[in-house]
Order: sequence, then structure tokens, then C-alpha cells
Amino acid sequence: MSDFDVIHARAMSRKGGAEGLNALLPRVASLDELCATSDDRYLAAITQCIFKAGFVWRVINNKWPGFEEAFQGFVPVYWQQVSPEVLENLSRDERIVRNMQKISTVPDNARMIVEASQQHNGFGCFLAQWPSSDQVGLLQWLKKSGSRLGGATPQYFLRSIGWDGFVLSGDVIRALRHTGMLDAAPSSQKGLLQVQMAFNQWHEETGLPYSHLSRILACSVDD
Repeated sequence: MSDFDVIHARAMSRKGGAEGLNALLPRVASLDELCATSDDRYLAAITQCIFKAGFVWRVINNKWPGFEEAFQGFVPVYWQQVSPEVLENLSRDERIVRNMQKISTVPDNARMIVEASQQHNGFGCFLAQWPSSDQVGLLQWLKKSGSRLGGATPQYFLRSIGWDGFVLSGDVIRALRHTGMLDAAPSSQKGLLQVQMAFNQWHEETGLPYSHLSRILACSVDD
């Protein structure tokens, strides 16, 4: 039995067996699905995760139809060059959460998406060609190329679109420390590389998707 088999068994015992645990595992999109998703859906997903950061997720989810209306469907080629007046009007728009700092991220992230899309025939195809074995590299690219895409926000963005990767929730960090695979700060370069190495090892051992490994880890620790 491998080290992860022990973790998996603990998670199943805590979540009602294999069936209960499997019901909690996130959806993993195929590479074709990622490529087929239009760029506006990626800008919408990024924006939603940015607005959820440090806020009550339920509020953002409930208001999201209003966000879609206010941002006119999140078409990146429009938002990459939108005028400051449009952003100022949004800061007074009651259909959304009127946080100007977060509203201002949309043009920056739209430009990031448009540039990558032009080079890879779609932002989804850009994401699809990036291997899960180098998620840390993708997180660094998103942080450098976009706006307010540091910390956990890009991890939750990738999870929301079905890209196969880990999310460093508090429970996942606790589980990683318990296994001895992480002894550095999880936000540090050393810590992120330790995390990537752990997930790469477990993926090779089990063949499970990275997203499933991440959720299983989270389910293996006591509440």
C-alpha cells in the first residue's frame, strides 16, 4: 500500500466510503472541452473568482446574473480597451459589488486573455497545453500576466473551469504537512515546489487526476 493509499482510505472512512467520497470529487474537463470554451467564459470565471476573494461567495453567486449583464457578457476584445468612464459607471452599478479595485482588473485580464488567445487559437487551448505537472509555472504566469491573480485566486479559477490542478485550501495544507511533504510556507517558491513534487509523485503512483488528489487530501483531515 502506497502512502497515498493510506490517505485515500482515511478520506473514504470520513466521507461515507468510496461512493460518498467520489460524490465530492471535482469535475475535470477534457482538453477538448477547455479548447472549446470561449474566451468570454474564461474572463467571466476569472472575474468571479477575483470578486469572491475575501468576500462571501454566496453573495457573488446570487448577484452573478447582474454581473453578466453589467459586463455585457465579458467579451475580452471589448474589455481590453474599454474607457475609464465605463469602469467609473460600473463602480456605481447596483447590479454588481461596487469594488473599483476589482472592477479595474477586468481590462488587464482581458488583455492577458486576448494575447494568449491570439498565440494559441483560444485561451482555452493555451490552458490545455500547460501540463498539470507544472501547475506552479502556470500560477506564476497568471500572477505575472494578469491582475489580482496571486494566492489562492488563480487556483480556484483553474478548479472552476475544470483544469486539472490542486487547490491549497487550509485542509490540503494541513494534510501535506502531516505527510511530511511540505515544511516550507505554502506561498513561498520553495513551498510551491514541494507541493508540486508531492502531487506529481502521487499522480504517478495512483493515476488519479490532480484535482481528485487535492480533494481527497482535504477530506482526509479531521474537522
